[in-house]
Amino acid sequence: MSNIPAHLHYTKDHEWIELQSDGSAVVGITEYAQEALGDLVFIELPEVGATLSAGDEFAVVESVKAASEVYAPIGGDVLEVNDDLPDNPSAINESPYDEGWIIKMTVADKKELEAATMSAEEYASYIEKLN
Repeated sequence: MSNIPAHLHYTKDHEWIELQSDGSAVVGITEYAQEALGDLVFIELPEVGATLSAGDEFAVVESVKAASEVYAPIGGDVLEVNDDLPDNPSAINESPYDEGWIIKMTVADKKELEAATMSAEEYASYIEKLN
């Protein structure tokens, strides 16, 4: 079973989102997603300042097996990207919830977060049904 930290929110597209104390949010892909993709070899990041709506594609991750889009779980503006990832995309494989984060963004509407995401327990049940 994949590692599913309880304090994060999850999407059906296997993104995670963590609210920060400053009101921003950090977004990445789950351990389940990186395991399914295999060893990541490339990542395309968005521009800082880009405005995203919930469901917008904001990044592409490529592995030796496949390429996959990463979608914004909520709307907001990109505040920061993980500049280490283009040179070290395997950080997502090694540490998807820490060093492998992808973007930091504003939270346009907190209600959107609750409507669009699952708790860790709900996500665990969701991926169990996929297998």
